[in-house]
Amino acid sequence: MPLSIELLTSKKHDRSLFTCGEQSLDEYIKLRASQELKKTVSTPFVLLEPPEKTVLGYYCLSSYSIDVSDLDEPIAKGLPRYPLLPSTLLGRLAVDVSCQGKGYGGYLLLDAMKRTLEATRTVASVAIVVDEIDSNATKFYLKYGFKAFPRMPMKLYISMESIAELGLI
Repeated sequence: MPLSIELLTSKKHDRSLFTCGEQSLDEYIKLRASQELKKTVSTPFVLLEPPEKTVLGYYCLSSYSIDVSDLDEPIAKGLPRYPLLPSTLLGRLAVDVSCQGKGYGGYLLLDAMKRTLEATRTVASVAIVVDEIDSNATKFYLKYGFKAFPRMPMKLYISMESIAELGLI
């Protein structure tokens, strides 16, 4: 059965057994994700294997701003010199331990990139930004073309232009 990624629905999706090995990510999906969705702070998407409703993984998207001076010069060069530029925060991305090593993290990330690129047709965003939790996560994102902000090595980004070049849509 193919995998599915859906907007989190509290009454529909079972998050109770989710565990990825990082307590803060486990607690978020179980305790705070629904509230942040209701308050329009973050939009969580969950990975399922239909017809099952058990969450196998998830990611969250929200609006964000970046300082143009924090970007690498080749990317910043063509952008307006506004103090802050619109971007998208990929606030969390996690896969249940039962599914780790199967490529689900990459599947979730590519979906987030595609979804964000599609959204730029109606709400501008120059990049996706991630805050790293550890060096393993950093390696994961670097593999997909993310770059570290020059002055903030645990904060990474990928430009919408780079995502568009991947041909996701």
